[in-house]
Amino acid sequence: MAPRILLARHGQTEWSLSGKHTGRTDIPLLEEGRRGAKLLGERLHRAPLDGLPDVEIRTSPLVRARETCELAGFGDRATTWDTLMEWDYGAYEGLTPAEIHARRPGWLIWRDGVPEGETIAEVTARADEVVSWARSADRDVLIFAHGHILRSIGARWLGLPLDFAARIRLNPTSLSVLGWAYGEPAIESWNDLGHLVA
Repeated sequence: MAPRILLARHGQTEWSLSGKHTGRTDIPLLEEGRRGAKLLGERLHRAPLDGLPDVEIRTSPLVRARETCELAGFGDRATTWDTLMEWDYGAYEGLTPAEIHARRPGWLIWRDGVPEGETIAEVTARADEVVSWARSADRDVLIFAHGHILRSIGARWLGLPLDFAARIRLNPTSLSVLGWAYGEPAIESWNDLGHLVA
């Protein structure tokens, strides 16, 4: 069996709603985020996934990811892993893209990085560590984490440079699956929000 990664982005927070870059600041879920996490859990526990009984589960230690994992019904099976923490945005922590562009016109995180935070090379190395772990055994994995690190994992799963992640948007409480096609790494589904549709 070729292993896959199921990616669950955490639910909505005050900062994700307003577009602020939320790296290491430990922001809790909004009520909307808690509701989305429960709906995601219901989906993961229904057929055809049936609670993913043979899947290894890890979560970022930050509260918004851990709470999403717990509300989805996987808290007792998940291991926290610092490698899944969000990009350390350094001096840009808590700023919106518009605020950053006012300081640095034309800025793009995937190309330009951030001052006083993690470098693109450091984020790439963390994403590569996740990909290597996921491919290390004959079982699927489920991870609960954050928008930019999950997009980075998507790019690196495909063997592409980190800047490819600029082209794969990821919403709160989304579900994505990285798998295989004809023996090559592939995106099976991306940014799926079907569980949130009433």
